[in-house]
Amino acid sequence: MLALRSALFNTLFYLNLILQMIVLTPVYFLLPRKKAWIVPKTWARTNHWLMRVIVGTNFTVEGIENLPADGVYILAPKHQSFWDVYALLPHLPDPFFILKRELMRIPLFGWYVAKQRMVPVDRSARGRAMAAVLERAKAEMATGRQLIIYPEGTRRPPGAPPEYKFGVARLYRDLKVPVVPVAMHPGLFWPRRSLMRYPGHFTVRILPPIQPGLSASDFLARLIEETEAASDALLIRTVHDNPALPLPPEARARLDILAHQEVLPAAQPVGEPQ
Repeated sequence: MLALRSALFNTLFYLNLILQMIVLTPVYFLLPRKKAWIVPKTWARTNHWLMRVIVGTNFTVEGIENLPADGVYILAPKHQSFWDVYALLPHLPDPFFILKRELMRIPLFGWYVAKQRMVPVDRSARGRAMAAVLERAKAEMATGRQLIIYPEGTRRPPGAPPEYKFGVARLYRDLKVPVVPVAMHPGLFWPRRSLMRYPGHFTVRILPPIQPGLSASDFLARLIEETEAASDALLIRTVHDNPALPLPPEARARLDILAHQEVLPAAQPVGEPQ
């Protein structure tokens, strides 16, 4: 039954993407850029509905009040699943991503991201690429936007040892805006490199922003410490609340370490149900 539900969800997920891109394309490209966000945000909400109804997976967001009121910040979530890419879009006024230049060449998708002024990066250009990215990111943030960046760069299994890249520290140093860490474990329910989807409930915890002014190295150390502490607490809490979940080996290993350290779950404030 679980395999059937996973297959049904995966089928409807991609049909939802294709149909909305086709049916809503005229709406998207006729609307002003910022108002056009209604299309991808609607897609994200319908994906949440599909996952809740078909798979039985729901989530709660804690810490919405930690997002800076002026709307100018870097959002730095853990990255475990494709779910992370779209899940928080409905909570952000006008976000943008830094993405590979090659993605801009994909028909229709490339046009969508170009309209939202996403920032392409040419990885072959190395140092020149980072300078160009910083210039573009500064210009976008000057208009009141939010940059979403995954500090570890790529998807990591829940519980895996952290591998934060220095790029997020350079952006923090040069853009001089707050960085908002986000801890969550969607990878337990939507594992990377797997077609299975698992039912249950998990929490997305938006942490207090790290304000500008630290050195890049001090910032990175603090980002890792605060994000990983919240991730450990949420891992314990999520596994406790979902005892039937099949855990990846990295999560099991991390739980064993935390058990020996006698780490207890953090306080559980009331979140915003989805």
